[in-house]
Amino acid sequence: MSQSDHAYSEKRDYIRMRLEAPVTLQHAGKEIPALCLDLSSTGMQLEVECALKMGDKIKVHIASDHNQLKGLVAEAEVVRVSDLDNGRQTLGLAILSMN
Repeated sequence: MSQSDHAYSEKRDYIRMRLEAPVTLQHAGKEIPALCLDLSSTGMQLEVECALKMGDKIKVHIASDHNQLKGLVAEAEVVRVSDLDNGRQTLGLAILSMN
């Protein structure tokens, strides 16, 4: 298996689930609304209207609509930041832990 085949295979091990759900971030004592675009077992992509930077540690809360299911709370690190034309950012997050 070539290096590129291995890299592709590794990416396929972590399937991304398209989500598009509202989430709440906690960073520097503030609660920030955001939109979760996709989620995998190791990370997530968010769209947010604030200025975060690579290396920032944040807490992400995804609420559940079902009484029987508890929402997801994840500790994450910002590993990618892309500025959008509308003043918002997309963030790539690496999940450090989940509750």
